[in-house]
Amino acid sequence: MAVITLPYKYLERLTRTDRKTILEKIPLIGSDVERTEEDHADVEFFPDRPDLFSPEGVARAMRGYLGIETGLPTYPVKPSGISFTVDPKLASIRPVLGAAVIRGIKFDDESIQSIMSLQESLHWAVGRGRSKVAIGIHDMDTVKPPFRYIASPRNRKFVPLDYTEEMTMDEILEKHPKGRDYAKIVRDFALFPLIVDRDDHVLSFPPIINGERTRVTIDTKNILLDTTGTDKRAVGFAVNIICTAMAEAGATIESVEIGGMQTPTLAPAERVVSVKECSRLLGVSLTAASMAELLRKMRFGAEPEGADTVKVQVPCYRADIMHDWDLFEDVAIAYGYDRLESHPPRTFTVGKAHPVQVNAALAREAFTGLGYLEVMPFTLTNEDVLYRQMRREETRGVLHVMHPISIENTVVRTELLPLLLEFLTLNRHRELPQRLFTVGDVVLDCRTHQQAAGVSTHPDADFSEAYASADAVLHELSVDYTVKESADPAFIDGRRGDIIVAGKTVGVFGEIHPAVLNAFDLEHSVAAFEFDLRAVPGYPAL
Repeated sequence: MAVITLPYKYLERLTRTDRKTILEKIPLIGSDVERTEEDHADVEFFPDRPDLFSPEGVARAMRGYLGIETGLPTYPVKPSGISFTVDPKLASIRPVLGAAVIRGIKFDDESIQSIMSLQESLHWAVGRGRSKVAIGIHDMDTVKPPFRYIASPRNRKFVPLDYTEEMTMDEILEKHPKGRDYAKIVRDFALFPLIVDRDDHVLSFPPIINGERTRVTIDTKNILLDTTGTDKRAVGFAVNIICTAMAEAGATIESVEIGGMQTPTLAPAERVVSVKECSRLLGVSLTAASMAELLRKMRFGAEPEGADTVKVQVPCYRADIMHDWDLFEDVAIAYGYDRLESHPPRTFTVGKAHPVQVNAALAREAFTGLGYLEVMPFTLTNEDVLYRQMRREETRGVLHVMHPISIENTVVRTELLPLLLEFLTLNRHRELPQRLFTVGDVVLDCRTHQQAAGVSTHPDADFSEAYASADAVLHELSVDYTVKESADPAFIDGRRGDIIVAGKTVGVFGEIHPAVLNAFDLEHSVAAFEFDLRAVPGYPAL
């Protein structure tokens, strides 16, 4: 989820209404107001609407929803006369390039912060942590066209952003904060992507860092936008979202020539959708005219085309519209979820708790009785947390996310204990002792089951505490178990034990290894344990 800062004065100027009206209505378009301050509000948006990741995008949507300005926004684009050439050697490195020229910018503190925040939010939501898309924003007046996107030797030197001395690209990966953060994206390539101007001045080393020469300041009037990546569709949407946001702030957009084609066009896509299908899915009786009106409220171009169809023009910045049902969702938003009638189900049933949930509830009671506080970690995590920081080998059967929204969410969790250690990291500033537990699903070999884990941290946390706590919980759950010495590298040798039920290892307990504590930036010892709830009587056999 993206949390966007919306400065009131800037937002009111763009929306053409007052902040009270905006804050009252903005949750109705699919957001959550996190907090309101004296001069701004922080609002959370879903990652499927990256066009709302800026005050300009929010203002555009709110003008439509409030009826101030409805229908398809149009953004004229004229050729800039500027061109890019793309090195064929980039085909196996980072082949896709999008670009635009944005002129007539009038930056103030709020608008320059807006574009920088939008850039970083798009890196997360669209760019998958810059691996899929990376965005460069440059002061156009500091460089000279035409521009070249090349595959460069790694020893090429330039002054990276926020530095004063030249560094080779290899040095940037080792010493620059952004280089260290994103080195893994390009580290294994023999050549590195680089954007240079006519005089061979470096604009950008995508996806790592821009050059200091093209730094954007509050005095910048014209911008060159470069967007590189591995996915043509994602790169295109990133360009469209930034260009249209800047156009909303009063800038003009110019296209550049890449490979003989002008980009961007900012033209809408067209679809024809069924009124009958939309009415059936929403449970609302619509006509072609009323459906078109609702779509225009959501900033689509829409006109009835016969009694049962509407011709829709989808704005170039709406990356989330991939199916007719996505449009129907916007119809529902414009209609108002509060106006949708609820109906009781046509059948009557009597439910009861599933045995899995019964035993999970018993585990929670046992932990709570020992003074542990329950937390609920995310289901998605990453290999670093699950394995490398725990000093464990990656488990076979891990379920990987095909299109992760960030580098922090690449796999479905197979263990709970690493996520509890993350919680301890987040709560380092809290008083000790801290005792946390969680009970929940893990996925292995595409099969879901439940596990339970607990951690205790304070200066005297040790093996004895881990053993005693695990024994107490297992006893309360009527688990008949034995213990043998463990080889789990996440725990200290000689201070760890495996939990054995019916001859099978179902859990582990002990004192966390110092290297693991260091990996999670924990200062005090941790007593921990985790076990498979399928070992509890009443669960399916192991």
